[in-house]
Amino acid sequence: MHVRVSARRGRLALAVERDGTVVLRAPASCDMKRAEVFVRAHAGWIADKARLRDRFRPAHPSRALVDGTAFRYLGREYRLLLVQGSEPTRLRAGRLRLGATAAANPADGRKAIIDWYQRAGTNWALGRFQPWAGRLEVREPDVEVRDLGDRWGAYTPDAGGGSGRMTLHWAIFQLPIRLVDYVIAHELAHVRISGHGPDYWRLLRRAIPECERLKDELDEMGRRVWLGETADIPPGGGSDPSA
Repeated sequence: MHVRVSARRGRLALAVERDGTVVLRAPASCDMKRAEVFVRAHAGWIADKARLRDRFRPAHPSRALVDGTAFRYLGREYRLLLVQGSEPTRLRAGRLRLGATAAANPADGRKAIIDWYQRAGTNWALGRFQPWAGRLEVREPDVEVRDLGDRWGAYTPDAGGGSGRMTLHWAIFQLPIRLVDYVIAHELAHVRISGHGPDYWRLLRRAIPECERLKDELDEMGRRVWLGETADIPPGGGSDPSA
């Protein structure tokens, strides 16, 4: 179990991360005995979350960097097109164009595609924050898109009183727009309330009445997104229609 102490917190809270790590969030004034009692009292809840995690165990696919391999962006499928030279990766005319020079080296090809998701995701998200920030009555934070490991999003407050920073995992931009919106709104709600207690869910539910359903859908679809693993090129270098 990981313990995270914050002077901004007023109560204890538990969370189970996607990798199964149990996190206890505690106020700075909390003593160890009180924390231990709290964790023991919620042992059943932790066990239920562990069973749910096993049900949604990740099944992330690999991708071969060959013509025809499918990649998703905002819920739609686009096929990879290898082009001569080393032109920047981009989406054009319904195909995700990747330079053959990068594709020849799996590490370079992987980086080129992830870099594209980061650029495209950042540009898209910048125009998506305002309506959700308005619903939640918060200021729009700065945004960054990068690899977040086992988290889809994170909000970091600004100690100086600014609007803070939201970080989004590049892989979420493979998901349908409704689920990316859910992640954005989920993190924006943390501008007002840290942790995932009842007050937090009441706030989020006002902005997204169907938030529980979307959370379940994210758990199911999220375990199948591509996280950057590349596969060997099939014999003959053909397309990978099952990707």
